[in-house]
Amino acid sequence: MRQLGEILSACAPSRRKLAEELGMAASAVTQLLNHGTLPKRRWPEIRERLLSLAEAHGTDRKETEAALKELEQQPAPAPENKAEQEEEPMILRKQTLTMQARQTFGLVRNPFVDPETSADVFMSPDIRFARETLYQAATGSGFLALVGESGSGKSTLKDELITRISTENLPVIVIEPYTLAMAASESQGKPLRSSHIAEAIISTVQPGAKIPSSPEMRFRRLHEILKASHTAGMRHCLIIEEAHDLHRHTLKSLKRFHELKDGLSRLLSIILIGQTELEKKLRVTDASVREVVQRCDVVHLSAIADPGAYLRHRFERAGADFTTAFSPDGIEEIRLNLTVSPDSRGEGVYMGYPLMIANLATAALNLAAGVGERQVTADVVRMVRQ
Repeated sequence: MRQLGEILSACAPSRRKLAEELGMAASAVTQLLNHGTLPKRRWPEIRERLLSLAEAHGTDRKETEAALKELEQQPAPAPENKAEQEEEPMILRKQTLTMQARQTFGLVRNPFVDPETSADVFMSPDIRFARETLYQAATGSGFLALVGESGSGKSTLKDELITRISTENLPVIVIEPYTLAMAASESQGKPLRSSHIAEAIISTVQPGAKIPSSPEMRFRRLHEILKASHTAGMRHCLIIEEAHDLHRHTLKSLKRFHELKDGLSRLLSIILIGQTELEKKLRVTDASVREVVQRCDVVHLSAIADPGAYLRHRFERAGADFTTAFSPDGIEEIRLNLTVSPDSRGEGVYMGYPLMIANLATAALNLAAGVGERQVTADVVRMVRQ
């Protein structure tokens, strides 16, 4: 008995032409013939077209029926490993735009590279609010926590803030303790302690200064250095990334850093940047950090409601034509595929953050180019997760 691919090869000179005959995307035809993946939508209609098309080109209807039944009875391809099986349905691993996709869609510059200027950073109303709040905290005497999911753009806003301070030549010294090996407890790694923060402040504000071994003298020296720098017209901003890994004792000590003054003027603003676990640590019900919570404002980075607006901005910054690369239904399908665990009404947790949008769009562009599509349509996006 002939396979379906063999039967259909006599019905059209190419898969693109076959896709036109069947009313399918070329990517969907490729998935059907190469992997046995049935279209999620309109399969009864497409099935009937397959039968009629094969019959019109001389294949007995019963033979095509048998090939289709064999295909339909095959189990769905299983994930290659357990990690893939447990992975959320639309949260893809880091994707890399292929050179084939860049050539197909005329992307001389990769639109998904890290922003190089402030203009490259996409600004939704929520992101713009977070940006300005960070700026006010850094240039004033604020105590702020920026909280968001992984890939929501927290580090990008932090980097943009530092670039903005430098570009505008503001009298602000940014202090960033190293957090590469930071963990919440000794059993997991090396916690960032208040003594480490004090050392980072001293060595940044006054490079080469001797750091006293005595904790009491170290903090006295820190206060003196900050006051002298403030008298010279400088402000100081402590930024701690991965702040969700801070030990509660360290969080509590930040209140004392923020209370350092020269007269009425606070000497140090503090910005914490972390994932949603940070907010759990900053709960009012936790007595150990209550004093910190009362002083620390929390800003959330929300998901981007319109992924098309984000993609349009990134393509424009890369000098590429967004409208030729993505169809409207393709953008809508990206939005739908970024909803985690949807229920029968289609409701779920929407994960439209910059990294997730970029990964899904990159995978769709790569797939479209690989199967000869000239535009990312809804069908192409659906094929990404199959």
